[in-house]
Amino acid sequence: MKHNLKEVLIFAVVIIAAFCFVTTASATNGYFSHGYSVKNKALAGAGTALPLDSLAAATNPAGMVFMDNRVDFGVSFFNPNREYKTHGGTPPPPGCPFVPNCPFTLQNGTVESDSNWFVIPALGANWKIDSNSSLGISIYGNGGMNTDYDEGTFNYVDSVFGQSFPQETGVDLMQLFVVPTYARKITPKHAIGISPIFAYQAFEAKGLEIFGLMGISNKPQELTGNGHENSYGYGARIGYLGEVLPNLFLGASYQTEIKMSRFKRYEGLFAENGDFDIPKNWSIGLAYNATSALTLAVDMQRIYYSDIGAVGNTFNPAFTKCVMGSSNYCLGGDHGMGFGWDDMTIYKFGVQWQGIPDWTLRAGYSIGDQPIPDKEVLFNILAPGVIEQHITAGVTKKIGNNHEVDLTVTRALSNSVKGKNPLDQNQTIELTMDQWEITAGYSWKF
Repeated sequence: MKHNLKEVLIFAVVIIAAFCFVTTASATNGYFSHGYSVKNKALAGAGTALPLDSLAAATNPAGMVFMDNRVDFGVSFFNPNREYKTHGGTPPPPGCPFVPNCPFTLQNGTVESDSNWFVIPALGANWKIDSNSSLGISIYGNGGMNTDYDEGTFNYVDSVFGQSFPQETGVDLMQLFVVPTYARKITPKHAIGISPIFAYQAFEAKGLEIFGLMGISNKPQELTGNGHENSYGYGARIGYLGEVLPNLFLGASYQTEIKMSRFKRYEGLFAENGDFDIPKNWSIGLAYNATSALTLAVDMQRIYYSDIGAVGNTFNPAFTKCVMGSSNYCLGGDHGMGFGWDDMTIYKFGVQWQGIPDWTLRAGYSIGDQPIPDKEVLFNILAPGVIEQHITAGVTKKIGNNHEVDLTVTRALSNSVKGKNPLDQNQTIELTMDQWEITAGYSWKF
């Protein structure tokens, strides 16, 4: 290969830059990102059958063999706006919540989360081994969740007991994937690819002390306020891409469940002693070159949140069984209370037009049923991943033969979920979120 030294340097820069600049992301499709590269985001994440850059492996590793030698970099400025509202409820009697049948009533009002801007990088590189195979590396934030409420959301008993609880409540979850990829054409128009996934995540929780005092955590010392804890794990993604009819491409991709090391500082919060694996998911898509300038893409993605105990376990009946003395159902137990998320299916539609020399225009729309049932609103104050729809638009400008710059704007439409407080049926809790995201990118073909 002609560019060995240059390629090694590029690889090193990509790796170092990713770990220097990665920060917390926040919810889009559940807590997964709706797209990964600046071009892919412009199509609302559609791209299982339409690889566009060296981050294609995030969606379908088979697409990498159809890419030339290139490096891609993107940075997103992400603005998730999240809040909760409470109304009604039963005034707690003296001694609450440590007496039997005491309603767990939150203070009424509207509380908005702080920390509204995040910087999220994505980097990738691809090398053609020969005309039929390629090696690549993709580094990106898979997703995350952040809430930062100034109010002591759950610690409302200060005035009853005179105890000083933290007046900040929230969680901070970040996930980073490092994904090397090998892809190979099995015929001139059909390819397969495989990507080992090396995952890193960090987590922090604040303001949950009351659940320890209530006796519903197996390890109250590892429940909250222990700073950021790191977790590492591995998994894999495999994919296929091929032209099944003239100008019609089919792509399919499957990612295994990613086994992560436990959050030891939060063994008293997450089910299975702090376990927080990343759920399996798959996608299937079509891309059609309607004309020489116009390409249409459609994807369907399925994410299996309910398979992960910390995410999928429901609040009830675990809470009831915990207070009856079964520690296996308390926070941190194998069947302990989680966020009660359902599996999520997302449909993504994208259009790409290259009718102006050196310019490419893109737009997209995605829709999915958000994963939070209305009966699970209490714990999901911490994780209000209620977004259902994204509208996107983007542009690429070619500069010379080897360089491109990109810009994409994403609007996640406001959505709410309203339900009863499971510990006080007279109180209603409403979770709301909307988002803006602006992503800029640069690509170099070499």
